[in-house]
Amino acid sequence: MDTITARKWLDRWDTQQERYIPDREERFRVVVDVVKAATDGVAKPKIVDIGCGPGSLGERLAGALPHAEIVGVDADPLLLDLAASAARADIRFVRAHLNEPGWDAAVALDGPWDAVVSSTALHWLAPDDLAKVFATAASRLRPGGVLVNADHMVLTEPLQQYAKVVREARTDRAGVVDNEDWRSWWDAVLADVGDDLAREHSAVAISHDSSSDLTVGQYADLLTGAGFSAAGPVWQFGDDHVMVAVR
Repeated sequence: MDTITARKWLDRWDTQQERYIPDREERFRVVVDVVKAATDGVAKPKIVDIGCGPGSLGERLAGALPHAEIVGVDADPLLLDLAASAARADIRFVRAHLNEPGWDAAVALDGPWDAVVSSTALHWLAPDDLAKVFATAASRLRPGGVLVNADHMVLTEPLQQYAKVVREARTDRAGVVDNEDWRSWWDAVLADVGDDLAREHSAVAISHDSSSDLTVGQYADLLTGAGFSAAGPVWQFGDDHVMVAVR
């Protein structure tokens, strides 16, 4: 895909994502703040963005940490094409399925990793698959390395109903309630691209029709059970959280 076309679709992706995460840019900044602190003093931090999609988070990390080596991992060929065509040239993107063994080998980074990050991607994984991803990440991270996951994580009822009210009210105040939705973005990009790569994508990711609906506490338990010494949220707005786990 040419750079101009890819940039158009990436910008449109960011806009539709804000319909669901009105404070998405602040959430990105929180992830960057944590990674910067965790890699302070590391000459060339190794950062892996899992479920990277079109590279929105990796692009922001590269801007804040130009000395880092960043690798984005995703199963979706169309989003990876967008990422490689539109994002910074100093980010490397690889295709691998997180729910299959060996995805970490595809990253092809020498030595231990310093940080694993993710944004609005891991909630699609079943809990057993998610636990395996966390265990793999823990095995690859150096002591003191971090996993930073920004995603929707539900609260126990009756708190979840209020978290939903808060998120919906914020979406209305931010003026993003009428932004293009996720499905419409996919329908449009598939109609525009319309090649074998796009059709391959439709069988990989668009079929998502459910979420693991894990609570914040369940996420933390999965992380500590996977080998992290501590895990918990460092930022929250409604049911949107940034969870940090320390190796």
